[in-house]
Amino acid sequence: MRLAHRLLMATPTSIGSKSSLSEALALLPPLQLYRRILRVHRKLDPEMRVLGDSYVKNEFRAHRNVDNPLHIIGFLTEWQLYAQKLEGDQWAGDKLDKSKLDKMSDQQLGQLYELMQAIRNKDGEEK
Repeated sequence: MRLAHRLLMATPTSIGSKSSLSEALALLPPLQLYRRILRVHRKLDPEMRVLGDSYVKNEFRAHRNVDNPLHIIGFLTEWQLYAQKLEGDQWAGDKLDKSKLDKMSDQQLGQLYELMQAIRNKDGEEK
């Protein structure tokens, strides 16, 4: 992915503060993170896996050409936290942090709502 190249080429001055630099050094490259997430999705039930895989694929494709290093770091950080939660089974019943909700754009809130509807529809069909 081009995203990996941009992240690897980022220098401390192009990334920003020292704290964001230390976060960047701990992040997996985008392709490894993408593969890790898809591997973690294997333990989900088939319907959830299909939903999760398609969502991850769409998000990584949509962010393929992002130039802003801070945006790249934020994107990768959140997806890495997601993968860690799924690996540790800490995601079940977990609620979204209000501060993260407040930072979301209208488009992101719309995507979140669509995801919620897809999950509810899946749960409703099973019952």
